[in-house]
Amino acid sequence: METGSPDDTGTAGATRAADGASPADQPSPSRPAGPAREEPVWTGLPPGLLRMRRLLLVVWLGLLTLAAGVLPALFLAPLWAALALLPLALLAWGWVMLGRNWRSWRYAERADDLLISRGVLWREETVVPYGRMQLVEVTSGPVERHFGLASVQLHTAAAATDATIPGLDPAEAERLRDRLTELGEARSAGL
Repeated sequence: METGSPDDTGTAGATRAADGASPADQPSPSRPAGPAREEPVWTGLPPGLLRMRRLLLVVWLGLLTLAAGVLPALFLAPLWAALALLPLALLAWGWVMLGRNWRSWRYAERADDLLISRGVLWREETVVPYGRMQLVEVTSGPVERHFGLASVQLHTAAAATDATIPGLDPAEAERLRDRLTELGEARSAGL
């Protein structure tokens, strides 16, 4: 049993240092000894998803801005062109919100499950156990393919725990699909 303060540099501290354990691995009064719970390594979404969503926002609200500004100005009076300011304000607000939403998405692979976290105002974290997965799909629509993106859709026995990871690089989506399928088969075989 060790005695002394955490600042004590007696032989027990030297033995731990010689074993290769860092001072952060050593127990302290604020952190009890024992197996440390590992923090997951989070992976964010690639920037291509943000570019795609912002381009779609500009296209749709740009068309709405033209319609709201040009048509009333032509048929009513030039003063009605001020209606175009509303879609422009929506465009500016949407640009910022898309960036915040994109930064909030992340996922982490752990030993027994996959974590998916998202949300700005309301944070939502989904835990999908590997043994519960029934189907893992990789999908890519025409716009996603143009931007070189794919989505991974996870299906479980309970529809409430289905999860999606959007906007991944196709190679990463396929790697994730293969890994999740392999882990899901290994975990379900152990039941």
